[in-house]
Amino acid sequence: MIDEHGTTPSPYVARLPIGERIPMPEGGIPFWEVFPYEGDLRIRVLEEPEVPEPPRDGEHGPDTCSQCARADGEFLWTDEHWRLGALAEPTALPAMLLLQPRAHHDLLDLPGDLAAQLGPMLQRVERAVLSLGGIARVHVNRWGDGGAHLHVWLIARPEGMMQLRGTCLPLWEDVLPKLPEGEWREYGRRIAAAMAAGGGTAHV
Repeated sequence: MIDEHGTTPSPYVARLPIGERIPMPEGGIPFWEVFPYEGDLRIRVLEEPEVPEPPRDGEHGPDTCSQCARADGEFLWTDEHWRLGALAEPTALPAMLLLQPRAHHDLLDLPGDLAAQLGPMLQRVERAVLSLGGIARVHVNRWGDGGAHLHVWLIARPEGMMQLRGTCLPLWEDVLPKLPEGEWREYGRRIAAAMAAGGGTAHV
């Protein structure tokens, strides 16, 4: 099978039930206790693959990257090699952060020296988030489908909220009430200060 772009899909894609209604699997994620929705749900019909895929933000280098264009003052904290930011508006969780290298790299081409720093830097951010108090876990996620500039999400799960455990935490963030702006900004300020205590510059 050749698609409209003249490309032969991978064997995996060729086996997918494109255009068909997929039945809900028994015991699948919608039946987990941590899933935030209930009621009648159905799975979306799979659309035809897009090959080649549309370019991500920054796909063609730093001159096309919105993250590279951001000033340090738009972040919570920065140092020579790393920048830690938050979303532009209050979130429903105490912290939803993005850690990224200052230089324009994705994970695949991250230089060895920065790759060696990534693990300790994630630990450092986690400690800063935990210093807020009332945080049970800091979830670490990397998807990368929207931007070619490496960005790792660190998301705080409030202590005691067992229903928010696991992979559905971002879904809960979407439906829970947003924090008051003053409280949200104070959390950001405290995280930035905790990071700066180990070096670098807090910008809030």
